[in-house]
Amino acid sequence: MIDSPGPTYRQAARDAFGFPAIMLLASMTGFGSLARESGFNLGMALSTTAGIWGLPGQLALAEMHAAGVSALFVILAVSLANARFFPMAVSFIPLMRGGVRHYGWMYALVQLLSINSWAAGLNRFPEIAMSQRPRYFIAFAGICMSAGLLGTALGYYGVGAMAPPAALGLIFLNPLFFAVLLAGTRLGPAIGAMLIGAPLGPVFHWLSPEWGLLATGLVGGTLAFWIHHTRSAT
Repeated sequence: MIDSPGPTYRQAARDAFGFPAIMLLASMTGFGSLARESGFNLGMALSTTAGIWGLPGQLALAEMHAAGVSALFVILAVSLANARFFPMAVSFIPLMRGGVRHYGWMYALVQLLSINSWAAGLNRFPEIAMSQRPRYFIAFAGICMSAGLLGTALGYYGVGAMAPPAALGLIFLNPLFFAVLLAGTRLGPAIGAMLIGAPLGPVFHWLSPEWGLLATGLVGGTLAFWIHHTRSAT
């Protein structure tokens, strides 16, 4: 059991430096390129990465900004694109609440939450004392966000050397990495949702390109939860 700051920070650094940081650096490089093409300045691109901290929402903001959509619809689109953060926060924050003295800090900590830090916490927290879990989370998430901000800046300034298909390719590395992360959590509902959603995704996209992704997540997640709940009750 890790119960002191030094080993906690070292473990967080070992977990973050590697695939999480590399994938975020690469995918945010693609976003930085597309952000500049959408008319963002560097400050807007960086603040979008730090403030939204979720590629679907960031892409929705960039595309709708370029199209001149009103602020109300931009906010709605970004909120729907990143709606997954609500259940993630609800399930994750209690795992380290006992290590936070002042609950007001939770508002700052939850801003650092991403699927990378969520999955890392689920895997590593059983080995870390409650008092040290916020330190692990801050170190891990801080490294990931720093990699994302660096990638955004690199993509923004390297836009001339990167074709749009290459930028999109870097961005869509992230969903593949997320699938690996979720599989690594060994959570039955998460794995079930992926297995159910994979074949449903193309079908719902064919039926409605605008709502297909949302429908896939809703149906796949609901079915996976129901199957897991039914099997647990028997």
